[in-house]
Amino acid sequence: MEKDFSTDFVPLAIEKPIWNRFFTIAPLIVVGTKEGDGYDLAPKHMATPIGHSNYYGFVCTPKHATYHNVRENGEFTVSFPMSDQTVLAALSASPRCGDTTGAKEIISALPTFKANTVDALFIKNSYLYLECALFRIVDGFDDYSLITGEVKAAYVDKNYLKASEKDEQQQLYEHPLLAYLAHGRFAKVSKTFNFPFPKDFNF
Repeated sequence: MEKDFSTDFVPLAIEKPIWNRFFTIAPLIVVGTKEGDGYDLAPKHMATPIGHSNYYGFVCTPKHATYHNVRENGEFTVSFPMSDQTVLAALSASPRCGDTTGAKEIISALPTFKANTVDALFIKNSYLYLECALFRIVDGFDDYSLITGEVKAAYVDKNYLKASEKDEQQQLYEHPLLAYLAHGRFAKVSKTFNFPFPKDFNF
């Protein structure tokens, strides 16, 4: 039965942000940056590859240190936590919770390691790591900006590497992906299906 706007949908007022009125699915990443004499980590969910080339971007705001760290140092890291590492991702948000006195101590206590080509940290127990050089910052989305980087190095856990001899469903069942359901929930993606692309479809 076809849905009808007049009976099945609720109009949303667009005078205020609409994104906390429903659920959407997004990745959950942790961005690492150099900050002064130390380092900063920040979880992000408004993040995505930029096209099919090796560019990656995320949304940030000049109100957060991550924005200024990337602008000043011209580089950042991206960690994709495994599905059982939500606590680590959550703890990396501590500097945004108001009282930053102990926040940096929490960051320093997290299991991290240095990137190879970028002066920033990765979160341990992630399945994918990106080292990025700043490509472009696009300001002007009200209080927010799009920060994009060119991937200079990438590393993937062997259990998450796609290979023709692997059954993709079994691989994801054994090694689920972490998804963020904005705002405030998460899921482990382990049951998947082949998408019904039309014949000869090209990305």
